[in-house]
Amino acid sequence: MSRRTTATLLAVGAAALCFSSFYSGAAAAADTVADSCDAIRDFVDVAFCASRLGSVPGAASADRHGHLLMAADLAAASGASARDAAAGMARRDGDGEDARDALEACGILYGAASVPALRLMRSYAAARAWGAARALLPLTGQAGIGCDAALAGSATAKARMAAANREFDQLSTMATALLNKLT
Repeated sequence: MSRRTTATLLAVGAAALCFSSFYSGAAAAADTVADSCDAIRDFVDVAFCASRLGSVPGAASADRHGHLLMAADLAAASGASARDAAAGMARRDGDGEDARDALEACGILYGAASVPALRLMRSYAAARAWGAARALLPLTGQAGIGCDAALAGSATAKARMAAANREFDQLSTMATALLNKLT
């Protein structure tokens, strides 16, 4: 082999190595959402996690701590929406007093327990005050579970709140699982 052929082969090999490390580095940065969701796959549906986290601007380049903050924001927003839905249904519910009372209980659980707890947990997690953030975990997911239980006597009201409760449960579980992975 001539020196020129050897030099050309070395140059091509070096260029290929540079490009492959560039593309694998870009792929690694793009997979931060997938990595975070995969890390908590025992607790959440990975596709749901990736879809919801992936919809947040900046998620693709965020680390797991950033994903925790995003998941807490998503869960708090979902809880606030569920609280508003329950309160609205309670005001106009035609299923009777028991259903109205159960829907009001849902609104209270979301508005007075889980949503404020998620917001506080997020603030503590942002400051990396892990002990304080973890202390709020018993409250963060109570609304979805408690609302579902309160509505057990009214199939119609339970069906109307099912999607909101389920989404909240999934999002609060994401935030909880990500917090547990970081601490």
